[in-house]
Amino acid sequence: MTGTPLSRSEAKDLTRRRLIRAAFAILDEEGEAGLTTVKVAKAAGIAQSSFYVHFKDRQDLLRALGDQAGERLRATMREARRRAREAPDDSERHRDTFRIPLEAICGHPELFRIGLRARHDPSSPLQGFAVETSAAYRAHLAADLAAMGFPTGTERDRRRLEMVADGITALTNAMAVGHIEGRYPDLEEVVDVLVAFSKGYLRLLPPARRAAGAE
Repeated sequence: MTGTPLSRSEAKDLTRRRLIRAAFAILDEEGEAGLTTVKVAKAAGIAQSSFYVHFKDRQDLLRALGDQAGERLRATMREARRRAREAPDDSERHRDTFRIPLEAICGHPELFRIGLRARHDPSSPLQGFAVETSAAYRAHLAADLAAMGFPTGTERDRRRLEMVADGITALTNAMAVGHIEGRYPDLEEVVDVLVAFSKGYLRLLPPARRAAGAE
């Protein structure tokens, strides 16, 4: 019994997903130098000419990889932070808010490195994308911090909230680099340190929220 044939749009979407899966596998195994349109098309089992139906070039493919990984991670992180807010005394839920991004970064370390380099390299064709991605993480984290009770009523409050969000992201990235390089081999120990740092910025919460169990 044969299945229902795929529509043209479904077939196109399936091929695009195959290309992205193949690109992730090559990037993880061979690094950026190994990521070529020829290799990706071959690994996905399609003609190289078909690659250009879905992506303009390798940089466009890298943007797609960043988009897919970033959207999934932001959604997962927001859910983890929501769960932590609902149970402020549950230390494991709080640890998850740091463990999840660390595991995601370490799952695709080369993509992470590419994004870090691009953000600070004006000559990179990916710089704009990297800056936009960083801004999206900052905005989501700031919104979740505001939901915890951080004040947002004044320009100073909002600026401080962005500082906290940037600080959390920078520290998480630095710890992830240390883990990837083997300096901090125990990921749970890295989470311990991030949780310890979090106790500092949680002191910026209004006293009433801290008393409710934010610390």
